[in-house]
Parts: sequence; C-alpha cells; structure tokens
Amino acid sequence: MKIAVTCVNGQVFQHFGHCPSFLVCNVENNKIISSEMLDTQGHGCSMLAGFLKEHGIDVVICGGIGGGAKNHIVSAGMKLLPGASGDALTQVERYITGTLEYDPNTECDHHKHDANHKCH
Repeated sequence: MKIAVTCVNGQVFQHFGHCPSFLVCNVENNKIISSEMLDTQGHGCSMLAGFLKEHGIDVVICGGIGGGAKNHIVSAGMKLLPGASGDALTQVERYITGTLEYDPNTECDHHKHDANHKCH
C-alpha cells in the first residue's frame, strides 16, 4: 500500500490544491518499509488526483481540501482522509495503527489560505 500525505517541512500541509510536495510511504504488513518526498511539479487541484494515481497512491491524508479535489480523489479509487494535522510521518503511523485523527467532513470552499490556515 502507498500512502501520500500533503507535506511541507515535515508537517501536514493544510491546503491540498496548493501542496508543493507529498510524503509518500510504502507500507507492507503494517510497517513503513520506505518513504520519499514527491514533488507535485506544479500540479494544482484538478490535476493532483491523476498525478497521485499515476504514482500508485492508495490512501491520501491531508489537511484542508476542496470539494472538487475530494471528488477527483475518490473517483480515482483512492481513500481520502482529510482534516489531519501535525507531523506527516506520525499521521501515516497513526493510520497504520488505526488511531489517525481526521475529519471526513473537512472541505474548503475558498482558495485564499495563509500559512496557519486550517479548514474545518
């Protein structure tokens, strides 16, 4: 399984569509066997779902996310876990152990975010 987390400076980035990179973890037998940073190469909201699918991502953990991006991810067959925050690697570990705190109802309806923004 491949898990991608919106990530900047090791933290869950809070605006999916503007995320410059993802922490991608390969998980086998409930253990992280490898991880890497994946640069989005400038892909934005509408293109990120396809970009992640091309990289074999199964699960996406993020902070805030818009409705359109949510639909694209789910339609591409990936599991979406929005509303997460904190250390990105810790969130993957929590997902593996079933203790990830997230809010499936998290949805942004605006596009202006500052560095400390968190959608609810």
